[in-house]
Amino acid sequence: MKIQERTGAGAGRSAGPAQPSVGDRLPTAPRERKPALAALAVLLILLGALGATTLVLQAGNRIEVVKITADIPAGSSVNSSNVTSVMVADDDSIHYVRWSQLASLEKLKARNTIPAGAVAVGEMFGSGSTLAAGKAVVGLSLKEGQYPAGLKMGDVVAAYRVSSNGSSTGGSSGSSGSSGSSSSSGSGGSPIVGQAKVSYVPDGKNSGDLVGSTNFAVTLTVNSGEAAALAEAAATGSVALVRVPGNGN
Repeated sequence: MKIQERTGAGAGRSAGPAQPSVGDRLPTAPRERKPALAALAVLLILLGALGATTLVLQAGNRIEVVKITADIPAGSSVNSSNVTSVMVADDDSIHYVRWSQLASLEKLKARNTIPAGAVAVGEMFGSGSTLAAGKAVVGLSLKEGQYPAGLKMGDVVAAYRVSSNGSSTGGSSGSSGSSGSSSSSGSGGSPIVGQAKVSYVPDGKNSGDLVGSTNFAVTLTVNSGEAAALAEAAATGSVALVRVPGNGN
């Protein structure tokens, strides 16, 4: 009798609702997959890696080239005082002048005025004459006081005839007596050349820029019709320069 009651009690307990086991999980909704976004993310990663690689390669392939540090007028050349070296990314489509080619570059002339800050390229220079038609170049040997302080290439000046002091031979333009080393002569003080462009001035570093002990060799570009009178005055040392506004043509 007791065995049957226990069996019945056990059967009644087992008839209740089934309980989930401890290890089972509740069902979840399936995740929505987005292959397009995944592909875009991969593409962006690849593009970033490619850009970084390109920058590294460009940074590593650099060359030393010539950079202009002072204006170079047309027809003038580079020298140690108006250039420096800079590093740039190598580009076969740009004809850079390498720093190792500086000695050869100094033998060439600027085809046009080259501004300071420009990186030199081969097209800027040539070996032929760059003097414009109707122009002439005249060299002057000037003493201190016959030219303005700070005179530099590209400046525009006027050239005046002055009397030379201490001339001991005949034919001097100051035959009526020399009262000073730079007194203006002539009627009305008209200039020999109204506007001339300075195409060369000494840089103070090269001994070849000195004429004698104190004179400086200054070169002017003038109109052809004014060259003879200026050269004549320069030959006797009776010319002085004054800086004037203008472009010197």
